[in-house]
Amino acid sequence: MNAAETTHRRSFLRRMFGAAAAASVPMSGMRTVAAQESGPDDWIKDVKGTRRCLFDFPQHKNGMPLLHILNYLNTYTAVYKAGAGQVGAVGTFYGIGNQASISLAFNDATWAKYGLGEYTALKDMAGKPYTRNVFYRPTKDDLHLLMQAISSPTIPALAEAMPGIGIENLQKMGASFLLCANALDGWCLELEARGKGKAPDIGKDLRANLLPGVTIVPAMVIAIEKAQGIGIAYNRQ
Repeated sequence: MNAAETTHRRSFLRRMFGAAAAASVPMSGMRTVAAQESGPDDWIKDVKGTRRCLFDFPQHKNGMPLLHILNYLNTYTAVYKAGAGQVGAVGTFYGIGNQASISLAFNDATWAKYGLGEYTALKDMAGKPYTRNVFYRPTKDDLHLLMQAISSPTIPALAEAMPGIGIENLQKMGASFLLCANALDGWCLELEARGKGKAPDIGKDLRANLLPGVTIVPAMVIAIEKAQGIGIAYNRQ
């Protein structure tokens, strides 16, 4: 194990489990969150509006949390007549494991390179694992994902909603998305264990291939606390 790999593991252990979990690690080998991220709460300034809600979804659930964000933004506009910039939403990308939402934070190239369609068990209508981030720009042909999420026969009318739940579209409507740095480091270790490369290299690659507009925060548990502290509503998915 080289020095970079050792530092990566030790840093992750310290931030996730505290000093006791890595008591033998010299302080000089520790990569702190402060050094890793500047302005950890700056993302809050970008959540505009008098009505704001954080949608907490550590699991992708076939895109259902994204549908709920769309519902929130659309209903305030259509029924409550909210104007542009009056409603904001936040979505969370974190967790470890193939049901986690963390994979939604990355671009198509990452999905293809790391086989994330197969990893998440998300398949297209032909039964083939997606080689693109299907939730960034979904199409009507991806409706089966929502149907699987609710164990329902196909509801054709919902096909019209599929492009709307796309991350890119939700960003245009006033939603922002956060990625947990602690979860990302843990996920890199998981991907290494799955034979996808060395964790430090995976980490650099993933950070270089974030979707536009996704913000990395030190820890999602703290981001959620900070949001509630300034009056952003909380919606658990």
